Amino acid sequence: MTSIEKSITGLVLEYDSGIVPPPYSHVFCLALDWANGDLTVQLDLHYTEREELSEEEIFDEGFTLNDDYSYKGELNSVWIKPLQQLFNKTRWSSKDIEDGGITITALEKGKDEGVKIPSNQEEWQLMAQDLIQAIYETVKKEAPLKIDYRQVNDQISDCSLTVHFSVREVIFEINGTSRVVNWEYAIQLMKIVFTPDYHYEMAKETAGNKRGAYINCGDGYWHELGKGVMNIDPTFDAVSKIKVGFADLIAGE
Repeated sequence: MTSIEKSITGLVLEYDSGIVPPPYSHVFCLALDWANGDLTVQLDLHYTEREELSEEEIFDEGFTLNDDYSYKGELNSVWIKPLQQLFNKTRWSSKDIEDGGITITALEKGKDEGVKIPSNQEEWQLMAQDLIQAIYETVKKEAPLKIDYRQVNDQISDCSLTVHFSVREVIFEINGTSRVVNWEYAIQLMKIVFTPDYHYEMAKETAGNKRGAYINCGDGYWHELGKGVMNIDPTFDAVSKIKVGFADLIAGE
């Protein structure tokens, strides 16, 4: 651990979605404190500019009329080290974030070190999203994310990948046995899983038995990769990457 990591005892992450339109536009403040060894957090999340929309428009996008959320409590201390590591490698930008983004305020023994703008915006936004998801799981607001997958070659291989954000752990299960898999690998695979277009008019309630690959993203519907799941970006073959990612897990790599 570096001297910087030792001295920092907390962080405050503040985010503004910027030019994102409602009902998606939002702001949040996520305060994290590990001065006493435990990780205490305070989250205040607020969706903005919704007064412009009708209730029906909000519902149509999958939201409710009460999506704001506040929480104050503890998270598993397993998140402290990744936060320290990300802070330690971050370079800071002098550019304003007029179109939205995240700012970081470091705390050293409770002392405010001033607001900084990280140049690695995406990494910090993903970290904040993971932490918010960890809060939702901790308070049982949401269940862990589980993906079921079936690979049919000469034989059928049924498996699942469950992401437990609350304890920062990913469990891969196949044939009644389970093992912990690398967090970064699993999160990257999950990101790719939600990249292509899912055609629900072709989805089924059970997985297929013909040669191919089938996926259930947690909503009870099975999609066949390459038929019911299609790439959106012709320059990025997400479907093939999903197949390879799960095939490697099944092979135990």
